[in-house]
Amino acid sequence: MFKQQIKELWRLCFNDSEAFTELYFTHRYNNEVNICIQSGEMVISAMQTLPYPMTFCNNTIPTAYVSGACTHPDYQGRGVMRELLSQAFGRMQSQGVLLSTLIPATDHLFDYYKKSGYAAVFDYMVETLLPEDLSYGKKDLKITSSADFQEDVYAYLAAKMEERSCCIQHTAADFKVVLADLTLSGGEVFVATSGKSICGIAVAYSKEQTLQVNELLTDSNEVEQALLLAACERWNCRKLSVIRPYKQEANRRRLGMVRIIDAKKVLQLYAAANPQVEMNMELTDSLLAVNNGYFYINNGKCMKSEERLPGSHERLSIEALALKIFLPLKPYMSLMLN
Repeated sequence: MFKQQIKELWRLCFNDSEAFTELYFTHRYNNEVNICIQSGEMVISAMQTLPYPMTFCNNTIPTAYVSGACTHPDYQGRGVMRELLSQAFGRMQSQGVLLSTLIPATDHLFDYYKKSGYAAVFDYMVETLLPEDLSYGKKDLKITSSADFQEDVYAYLAAKMEERSCCIQHTAADFKVVLADLTLSGGEVFVATSGKSICGIAVAYSKEQTLQVNELLTDSNEVEQALLLAACERWNCRKLSVIRPYKQEANRRRLGMVRIIDAKKVLQLYAAANPQVEMNMELTDSLLAVNNGYFYINNGKCMKSEERLPGSHERLSIEALALKIFLPLKPYMSLMLN
């Protein structure tokens, strides 16, 4: 019903290529994930809340990724987006979504989304290499490349990503969209096999003679080196830029944010995974009243009370709670079409 209006609003607000816009509205957009605000019959603000599974505290939980959040320039600065976010949070909660995530389009938007309870917790690092830094001596590896969807390649990617303890995951349908976007950049997935088994993949493309690697998953450093070398040779690249989960604070770069939608369920999972933690808190959430109250974590369980129980309490906003829980876990997201 609103698809064409929202596509025009997208074109007005974003600088994406027409090819990407068509890809998004063909493969990502649908009325079930869209939410918008109208003035009369005109759509003035819209977003899509895309479902993504995420590993968290030994479980896989449902999350919603906010995509394409935009407001018509004539209506910006009037609180329209904050109202839209509030409506989206209510919908997410009714659907059983535990967390919302997003990637701010510009740096100043980190502060904007913070006001709605989001916390900057998804980080990454970029490793810069030269082709001469790479070497490998194993001869039985076979390297192939393609941008076509292959079941065994997806199965390997999914299994490797599930090994990350706090990470946004990709379904097969989502990975097909990732590949379609990769094709727009002229990129390919490089696959290393030993015998009949896949032992590594690299999602990569070339930009100005630099190999851009958006995801690198392998069984060993030797396989990693082989994949990177093969990709460099494919496009005659002079240097490499590899995106990875960050390891040291000095290499850390901001990427995305998380917003707790169902505090009780998130805290229950957190408590079960951390039975040694004891915590008494008074939680406040200006947009989701159901999250307000007193929470008590002890012996792997979480209890919520409307009345304050005896003892000292840590006062936390919903954003501060997200920082407290997620920053130590070093959550990660990749291949998000950002």
